[in-house]
Amino acid sequence: MCLDAKTGKRVWHFQTLHHGLWDYDLPAAPILGDIRVNGRTVKALVQVTKQAYTFVLDRTNGKPIFPIEERPVPKGEVPGEWYSPTQPIPTKPPAFDQQGVSDKDLLDYTPELKAEAKKIVDQFNYGPVYTPPEVVGTPKGKNGTIYLPGTNGGADWGGAAFDPETGILYIPSTHMPDIVGLVKSEHPESNMPWVKRAAGKMLGPQGLPDPFKPPYARLTAIDLNKGEILWQVANGDGLRNHPAFKGLNLPPIGTPGRNAAIVTKTLVFMGEGSDSGVGVPMGFGGKMFRAFDKKTGKIVWETELPAGVSNSPMTYMVNGKQYILVAVSGRQFPGEYVALAIP
Repeated sequence: MCLDAKTGKRVWHFQTLHHGLWDYDLPAAPILGDIRVNGRTVKALVQVTKQAYTFVLDRTNGKPIFPIEERPVPKGEVPGEWYSPTQPIPTKPPAFDQQGVSDKDLLDYTPELKAEAKKIVDQFNYGPVYTPPEVVGTPKGKNGTIYLPGTNGGADWGGAAFDPETGILYIPSTHMPDIVGLVKSEHPESNMPWVKRAAGKMLGPQGLPDPFKPPYARLTAIDLNKGEILWQVANGDGLRNHPAFKGLNLPPIGTPGRNAAIVTKTLVFMGEGSDSGVGVPMGFGGKMFRAFDKKTGKIVWETELPAGVSNSPMTYMVNGKQYILVAVSGRQFPGEYVALAIP
C-alpha cells in the first residue's frame, strides 16, 4: 500500500496474494530503486515473497512493470472454506527458488535416494505452489500438505539487496518445506471449526535437509532492467560429504539457514545463517561468512565465525578503512557482534 505521508490518504494498493491460506505474508520491507526498462528510467518498488516471486511495480502508481497474470490455482476440499480461483503470478522475473512439489523435484542422485524421497513425500498431499491445506486424515489431506516454499520462504526477513548502479537484485533463499494440515477445533462453540496444525519440519532420506534436489540454500542475482536471472549459486557446502552422497563428488549444495545480504561496489556479503533462526531445522544453519563477486557469484573470500549470522550485515568507514559488521548467535552461543576489516 502506498500512502501520502502528509495526509495518510491512500495513493494506490496492490494485492500480491488473494485469500491467503499458506502463511505467505510479505516477509520483508519493499525495496525502492530506479531501473531502466526498454530505454526509460522507471521508479520501481520491488517486493520479494516467501513463495519465491519478485513483484516489480511502478512506485508512482502501483502498476506492474512486467506483466502479472491472474492464473488458476488448485481448489481444496475443506468444508465451508472459500478458495480464490486465481492468484497473481509475475511473468518476470522468474521464480528464484523451487515452487511446489512434483516427482521431478525429488532427490535423484541415486535410484535408492529417489525411492526413499518418493516414499517420504507420498505420505502427504502435495502439488504446485498454492496447493491448499486439507483436513488431516482424509484421503486428500493424508498426513498434511507439503508447503514448498515453506511458511518461512523462499525469501524471508532478510529480503534482498539492491545495487542502484546496475539495477541488479540479490536474493538469499532457502529450502525449508513445511507440513501443514487442518484438524477440527476442540472448542465446539468456536467460530473457527477448523484450525491449522503444523506437523513440523520435513527431513529427507537419511537425515538430509529435505527430499528434494539441492541447492538447499542459494543466492540469486536478478537483472531488474530485463526481468531476468543472471546467475544462481549455492550458499554453503551443505552436507555434500554426507554418507548418502558417498562417491558422488558433489559441488556445494547449500546450507539451510535464514540470512540476509548486503551489496557493495564490487561484492555481495552474506552468511549461512544461525542455527537458531526461525524455521531452521535442528542441526542446520552454518558459521561461514562470504564475499561473492557481484558480477559472477564466485566466492572471493570466506571465513568461519564463532556462530551463524543472525542479522543483515552492515558496512561503515573509520579513518579511511572499511568494515563489515555482523551479529552472530546460536543455540549454544550468546549473541555478539563481529567486525571484519576489508584490506
